[in-house]
Amino acid sequence: MSIKRLFIANRGEIAVRIIRAAQSLGIHTIQAHSEADAEMLAVKMADEAVCIGPAQASKSYLDVDAVVKAAKDSGADAVHPGYGFLAESPRFARAVEEAGMIFVGPSADTIQSMGDKVSARTAAEKAGVPVVPGSDGRVDDMDEAERIADSIGYPVMIKASAGGGGRGIRIAETREELRKLAPQARQEAEAAFGDGGIYIEKVITRPRHIEVQVMADGTRAVHCFERECSLQRRRQKVWEEAPAFGLPEVTRQAMCQSAVDLAEAVQYRGAGTVEYLYDSDDDAYYFIEMNTRIQVEHPVTEMVTGLDLVALMIRVAGGESLPLEQDDIALNGHAIEVRLNAEDPLKKFMPFPGVVGTLDLPESDGVRFDHFLYEGYQIPPFYDSLIGKLIVHADDRDAAIDKMEKALETIEIGGLKTTAPLHRALARSEDVRAGRIHTQWLEPWLDAGNLANQTGGAT
Repeated sequence: MSIKRLFIANRGEIAVRIIRAAQSLGIHTIQAHSEADAEMLAVKMADEAVCIGPAQASKSYLDVDAVVKAAKDSGADAVHPGYGFLAESPRFARAVEEAGMIFVGPSADTIQSMGDKVSARTAAEKAGVPVVPGSDGRVDDMDEAERIADSIGYPVMIKASAGGGGRGIRIAETREELRKLAPQARQEAEAAFGDGGIYIEKVITRPRHIEVQVMADGTRAVHCFERECSLQRRRQKVWEEAPAFGLPEVTRQAMCQSAVDLAEAVQYRGAGTVEYLYDSDDDAYYFIEMNTRIQVEHPVTEMVTGLDLVALMIRVAGGESLPLEQDDIALNGHAIEVRLNAEDPLKKFMPFPGVVGTLDLPESDGVRFDHFLYEGYQIPPFYDSLIGKLIVHADDRDAAIDKMEKALETIEIGGLKTTAPLHRALARSEDVRAGRIHTQWLEPWLDAGNLANQTGGAT
């Protein structure tokens, strides 16, 4: 292992997760933190901690120059970006390498190529991965946009070429809506990502979101099977599972192999995720994008494969070849993860940061809680509201849902409103139990008052 001193350029639960993986490998950890995060758990766990700026993320965790200088000054020989913040910034990856350190992730060129959805789509097509029917690249002319939409049929999705998180996306049902919404999508993308490029795809009705975890060393790649991430609110995942339910084995094998083919085609290095839309009516899948980082939902894959994905990506970044073959990776049972946010789900998911009171966490076989909490901890109001991820593992999906429901009943995080009531309601939903869900299922379910009905209006 060439990495001796690892700088963690992130915060929250993923920083804790990286520290645990690094320390299991005997690596000295250096935790970056803003002034607002001086008391966070990762700072207390790391071997060293370095303040990189004020509370505002733009002046700390998103400041490339400040983060690279802090890492260099600390004597780090590698930087782990976690997820979010600078994890998918080619400029950051390049700056880390130019400063003589290892970036724990793919090369800057790969991040840039796969971060642009148009070039990623092109790469997928070259690797033989199915893509949603749509434009061959960016669309700069409205007449061309109309011609493409007419050829693939309405409704069509207008998508930003850069970025993610649902920004710059519009759905046009008619030619008139296309003319109205395309400029809006372009302006939103320009404001959010500094890149107003858009492209057009056919809308898949009631799609499921399935993604494949890959691990690669720049030459060879393996897959760690797939995850089901169809329960989404405002295009943000709230409940994830591994493996996907009801997926024909032939389709699973083809989808996972296509992810491996793409990773090897772009000489991918590290942990990555290839995302697909799955049309269960036609048993067809289509490439969406590739995320060039560790994902929030990686623990469900770890639970069903027994792998430590964060440790693996550090080892590969340190120069090791992939230490396992595809046949070494097997599926075992079913895992579910729910994201616990400091939000009040009965008040339109209003953020609810505060001081953590009594902390009583479920502890039993097959239950894991990744978090950064301790009693008396003041959660800063400046960042993402994710405070932890509850993960369960059981022999099959029904048993996993039962275990999740029980774990959610026993978990207690005093002083905060959290999204636990939402997940308890989902665990009791007949549609969720039966797998009658897709990416557009949750918001109408909430709008219909199902959460309030099941909780009696109490959180």
